[in-house]
Amino acid sequence: MRSSLRAKATAICNEKIAKKGEAVGLSFYAFFANKNDDPELLMEAAEWWIKKHELDHFEKAVKIRDMINSGA
Repeated sequence: MRSSLRAKATAICNEKIAKKGEAVGLSFYAFFANKNDDPELLMEAAEWWIKKHELDHFEKAVKIRDMINSGA
């Protein structure tokens, strides 16, 4: 996953955790606007989430943040 997407995803995870607590879940769609304005980046996130790590549709934001920060 490119560094700009890692930074954006980490920031969104932190924001969701701050607002709703450590039990909050999210999907990779949370990293994007409600329109498909960058399909390559969306597919990169989907591939990281689904193909590389075989994650469920919704995962805990803390788990995703920690995975990203560990370089997964």
